[in-house]
Amino acid sequence: MIDIRFSESELNRRRDHITAFIADRVDAAGADGAVLGLSGGIDSTLTAYLAVEALGPENVHGLVLPARVSGDENMSDAERVATDLEISHDVIEIEPIVDSLLSAYPDAEGDHVAVGNSRARVRAVLNYLVANHENRLVLGTGNRSEAAVGYFTKYGDGAVDCHPIGNLYKAQVRQLARHVGVPEDLAAKTPTAELWADQTDEEELGISYDTLDSILVTHVDGPLSVAATARELEVDRETVEQVREMYERSEHKRSVPPAPESSN
Repeated sequence: MIDIRFSESELNRRRDHITAFIADRVDAAGADGAVLGLSGGIDSTLTAYLAVEALGPENVHGLVLPARVSGDENMSDAERVATDLEISHDVIEIEPIVDSLLSAYPDAEGDHVAVGNSRARVRAVLNYLVANHENRLVLGTGNRSEAAVGYFTKYGDGAVDCHPIGNLYKAQVRQLARHVGVPEDLAAKTPTAELWADQTDEEELGISYDTLDSILVTHVDGPLSVAATARELEVDRETVEQVREMYERSEHKRSVPPAPESSN
């Protein structure tokens, strides 16, 4: 696989760049701080650490939003992050809201993708409810690897005001997290969106993050062809094509919804 880790000096530059970005976005919006969802995972944890560094703990509000399928350990880790960083936080159970949606449209009952995406969208609504009430911005917690292949919910975890770690591949997220002092057990834990029971990110993606990062760097974001990437990384050509297809099929998630061109 390709080594995409930062040097020590680059880690410091990225840290400074991201914290300045957060502060600048909040200042430009005339906001009083930031809100973000805390899942107990590495992406939201790193974003919280950087937000506190940029804004101060008094200006960051964390939301822990458990669902029926949420693991107790992850929710405990989310609250632990808020406590360690000394930021205000609320725990709001989202399942009653999801249940009300299914009561309104019971045909979706049992559709784990549709219901899972609804959980992500309910969380987005709550993020903005709090952010609007407190005059804050909603910080996204998505990374470059997942954005590239559309591994996020449109108008769910993709519904944010900015993406502080949106230019970091997953391996770089872990590296920067360790650099800023995130505890090792959080930095190394298995990623899961927890949109349904027993979900893990790599199992759903069908590929490891190390392989995904390497294909993105060399092929999707880089100059190598499918065949050359497969040879360079010693992976099947089908795996490279799979990542390319995920990238192309998810383009709509990364773009402003289209409208017809103006007619003369």
